[in-house]
Amino acid sequence: MILAEDNGLKMRARQALAVVLSLAVSGCGAVQAVRKTVLGSEPKYGDHLTGFIGAVAADEPRAALAAREILAIGGNAADAAVTLGLMLSVTLPSRASLGAGGACIAYRPGSKSPHGGTPEAIIFMPRPSTLGGGDRPASVPMLARGLYLLSARYGTQPFESMIAPAEQVARDGFAVSRALAADLAVVGAPLAGDPEAAAVFAPGGKVLREGDQIIQPGLAQTLTQIRYVGVGDMYQGLLAQKLVESTPLAGGPVGLNDLRDSRATLAEPLVVAAGPDQAAFLPPPTDGGLAAAAAFQVLLGNQGDSAGAEQHALAAAAAARTVPVLPALPASTSFVVVDRKGGAVACALTMDNLFGTGRIAPGTGIVLGASPAAKPEPLLVAAVAWNGAHDAFRAAVGASGQNRAALAGAAGLVQAMAGELPPRNPVPDPGRDNAIGCPGYLPGNEASCKWSADPRGAGLAVGGY
Repeated sequence: MILAEDNGLKMRARQALAVVLSLAVSGCGAVQAVRKTVLGSEPKYGDHLTGFIGAVAADEPRAALAAREILAIGGNAADAAVTLGLMLSVTLPSRASLGAGGACIAYRPGSKSPHGGTPEAIIFMPRPSTLGGGDRPASVPMLARGLYLLSARYGTQPFESMIAPAEQVARDGFAVSRALAADLAVVGAPLAGDPEAAAVFAPGGKVLREGDQIIQPGLAQTLTQIRYVGVGDMYQGLLAQKLVESTPLAGGPVGLNDLRDSRATLAEPLVVAAGPDQAAFLPPPTDGGLAAAAAFQVLLGNQGDSAGAEQHALAAAAAARTVPVLPALPASTSFVVVDRKGGAVACALTMDNLFGTGRIAPGTGIVLGASPAAKPEPLLVAAVAWNGAHDAFRAAVGASGQNRAALAGAAGLVQAMAGELPPRNPVPDPGRDNAIGCPGYLPGNEASCKWSADPRGAGLAVGGY
């Protein structure tokens, strides 16, 4: 199933676009004035909720906090997940820029929910450009496509309001987190070879470190344009034309047909029985879902059989792909969100290489993802466990870590379902997982819920009351 972007704001937005872009870096008051011109009024949210609001776990703290704020003011899991994903494009572009792709599992209890009270997969994997040439083959940017479909299918708030937090942080700047600093320490020197990337990540020739301020005016302007004109502009409008013109300058040309033909899609997940519950994993072409489901089945029978689980995971991954052994350099990130009503989203995002191509498309601020035709795709793992009889959420996990991502996700889900969070035994290195578990089910027994970001990483798990 394919859902096209909403163009409802396009006519009014085009009339104000020139003004919007000229004011995008001139201060909050000017931007708010133009926002009222285009939208008619400021986006409105509810007051902060009382009681249990849900939980978030992600690899980058600022993004996790932004998602928690959405839960606190009444947004649901999809609203928070969209906000989180867009924030990652600013705060962790090494693994999840606007040039990234990925996949999510979404769940909402209730027979009248979008998928009848069962989980559903949203697929927006990186796609190679059909254009030849260039020394740094780039993938077609898919993150905005995927997050828009998630919002349209499961969200309650306007998509443009989910962009605003990331836009503001990109424009005003923020302190480099430990997570981003660790990635910059690995490939900061090569990034400095691209003038556009150097201006952002190595100003003055010095690679940014934890605590340093980073400002991304080009990315802020792109986010402003998407917010006012709509996601469709990035794939068939003025922003699409800018990408067509700028990506060749970054060594990874992307064509207009590549952008127009790219779509996020809905798919049936892989479902594994787990006692009275069921667990939904990402389906192909996300090979990590196959591998994680295979490992999960082994661990259900014997949680201590990590060796057997890994063997089954690797066998499943090898059968599904031509490159069964991935390079060690990390290329993905994950996050999970659950709201107070038991709605949940688990996502895995990737650049197909740390910082993708290592170059920014001039004039856009977008770090381009590496083409899957040039770099092997990592194993993306996201899963949600639920109980159909209770119509309730049980657990969710997102995992990364190259060859160990599948085992990490499987082990993380087993632990989350049992309420063993933080885990007594971290998932096998270099696997990393983010997990939320409510063994007493949600809604109805929020006191049983626990959440955890991988203790060896630099992420954050936050939620509660």
